[in-house]
Amino acid sequence: MNTATARLRASPLDALQRWLPKLVLAPSMLIVLVGFYGYIGWTLVLSFTQSTFMPNYRWAGLTQYLKLLDNDRWWVASKNLAVFGGLFIGISLVLGVLLAVLLDQRIRREGFIRTIYLYPMALSMIVTGTAWKWLLNPGLGLDKLLRDWGWEGFRFDWLVDPERVVYCLVIAAVWQASGFVMALFLAGLRGVDPSIIRAAQVDGASLPRIYLRIVLPSLRPVFFSAVMILAHIAIKSFDLVAAMTAGGPGYASDLPAMFMYSFTFSRGQMGMGSASAILMLGAILAILVPYLYSELRNKRHE
Repeated sequence: MNTATARLRASPLDALQRWLPKLVLAPSMLIVLVGFYGYIGWTLVLSFTQSTFMPNYRWAGLTQYLKLLDNDRWWVASKNLAVFGGLFIGISLVLGVLLAVLLDQRIRREGFIRTIYLYPMALSMIVTGTAWKWLLNPGLGLDKLLRDWGWEGFRFDWLVDPERVVYCLVIAAVWQASGFVMALFLAGLRGVDPSIIRAAQVDGASLPRIYLRIVLPSLRPVFFSAVMILAHIAIKSFDLVAAMTAGGPGYASDLPAMFMYSFTFSRGQMGMGSASAILMLGAILAILVPYLYSELRNKRHE
């Protein structure tokens, strides 16, 4: 009798313990479903409508996508993304790996050096863009400083050159992200068994050869993660462009995110802006889905 009564009394408490995690997570799940996936769905719907300054749910089929693909500014933004993304990802990976390998040698002042290279990642892209805008401004920054020091023939006016302005974005973005890549690879390197390196050294392999042939190939998941994160940063880059060049000169430094914002909120072409946002989402999924598929396949084989 006492045992049955104790079970009845404990059952509400057990039920509360089972439901409490779900109740705590419910608001976050609701926010994600409505504020993230819900707005993705809404943007997809708007991309098939004739929306201008305000949402208009009159069906337009693929009209906005056809107009987008016929827009010269969109192709300039896409070309800039290919140049910016390729250089940004490649240079950040190379610098990050080299810095990680250097710090993996347990050099002196490692903590100080690591902090210096990680510090830019703590800054927002707005701050980074503004700082590099001042540094690369021909009338204010490095160009003027070096000419004032006597190098009268020195010129670095890429920031106002339509053909080279995108490379200024690469410089600023690499400065901010390479330290983050360094931290990812340094964590991976510190997880490698030191006995593997010692065994390779006993066999006569040089340190660069050990890293190139043994250590770095074992960090394949870190490479995938770094590429995915950097690609995501490149595709959604808006604040860096807004702070540094505002898409100029003209729209020579436009990226798709800047294009989307301009057409959606400044030009009152919400339908075309939504179509560009969906294509950007498609670009991210084109990177993310193969990565997830590869990871899941590897785990299944293991």
